[in-house]
Amino acid sequence: MNASTTNFSPITALSPLDGRYAAKLALLRPIMSEHGYMQRRVQVEVSWFIALSDAGFAEFKPLTTGARAYLLGLVKNFSEADSTAIKEIEKTTNHDVKAVEYWIKSKFEARPELEKAAEFVHFACTSEDINNTSHALQLRSGRDQVLLPGLDRIVLKLREMAHLYAAVPMLSRTHGQTASPTTVGKELANVLVRLQTAAERIASVKILAKMNGAVGNYNAHLAAWPGFDWEAFSKSVVETPEPVGLGLTFQPYSIQIEPHDYMAELFDAVARANTILIDLSRDIWGYVSLGYFKQRLKAGEIGSSTMPHKVNPIDFENAEGNLGLANALLRHLSEKLPISRWQRDLTDSTVLRNIGVAMGYATLAYVSLLTGLNKLELNEAALAEDLDGAWEVLAEPIQTVMRRYGVPGAYEKLKEVTRGQSVTREALHGLIASLEIPQAEKDRLLAMTPGSYTGMAVALARRV
Repeated sequence: MNASTTNFSPITALSPLDGRYAAKLALLRPIMSEHGYMQRRVQVEVSWFIALSDAGFAEFKPLTTGARAYLLGLVKNFSEADSTAIKEIEKTTNHDVKAVEYWIKSKFEARPELEKAAEFVHFACTSEDINNTSHALQLRSGRDQVLLPGLDRIVLKLREMAHLYAAVPMLSRTHGQTASPTTVGKELANVLVRLQTAAERIASVKILAKMNGAVGNYNAHLAAWPGFDWEAFSKSVVETPEPVGLGLTFQPYSIQIEPHDYMAELFDAVARANTILIDLSRDIWGYVSLGYFKQRLKAGEIGSSTMPHKVNPIDFENAEGNLGLANALLRHLSEKLPISRWQRDLTDSTVLRNIGVAMGYATLAYVSLLTGLNKLELNEAALAEDLDGAWEVLAEPIQTVMRRYGVPGAYEKLKEVTRGQSVTREALHGLIASLEIPQAEKDRLLAMTPGSYTGMAVALARRV
């Protein structure tokens, strides 16, 4: 097949985000695509233009109610056809922001009020005044409408499982070896609390934007109106809530570009949440391997082309892989974007075009992980069998009670009986019977089993 004649479709897409996984990213695509970027550029230009009309300049009278509604409609009703029209203009301008400006002006035709004020579109702005604010709007929407809801769904599922399995005992493994028992619910609660904290940090990052001209000093603005408070005006446009303003946080100091430190903070916060989920994905994968969890079957699904019995933990493997891809991009973004040579270089521009890719891999991973969690069924028999074969874990409570009552060499005595050996219930009971401790304590220890030795695990799991 001639590559030049291949039509774009999900099966010819270079990225799996727009190919194999396209349907799973339907919520993110309108926000983080170039079309989403174009729409937000129009939004910024319109907000700036309307605000200029209200600034009190004799040369630009306040717009009528009808004109304002029309302009806001350009943003609200912005379509893929509009994006395509802007791209057509860009073929001539070879400048994407200028193409947006010309497209807006083209929408003023046959509207005398707007035609008269056309030169106030993009007035005193540098391209980055439009770009940084547009990226900020994209990031805020992507975070609030897609990433955080995705994490919230996982948090809700983990809470449901933590409560459901709060009292189901499970053998712990530290360093891969048997250790003090816990409960399934408590182990899920551990992840839940970590993930909640990580999500709160993502949500708390202030999304910044600047509108201060070519090198951040309002040079052109003051050349036009020297006595006007341009900084206060710019802050008002940036911070006034939508749809009139942008509803962002004002960045007062910058070079030509906004410093991107908030982006680094946001991407690092998302990467931290993703790392927690990589940890969870690997642990669940391991529990499936141990037989602690079974996976509900899906009709027609095949686990192996040669081994018919297999039900693979593919959702957790997909989540782990895509979280790794997301973090590789997020970490590069957070390390690169705050660096710019002198007052501006273009290395950030091409990198910023990939923020949707980073968020796409994260979003895809959240979908896979939640799908996997929803398929899990607990195998309590396997959990109980492992616990019944690990009586050595009761060496800890026995020696701790011995210490309470001053029995000399408690740790050493238990170490001699248990370390590296197969420990039976009978052997431990024989040791307990020989101890010089109160009979009530002996009875309490004799009643203890690996499955009952879970400390506060049940209460901790139910508390989240």
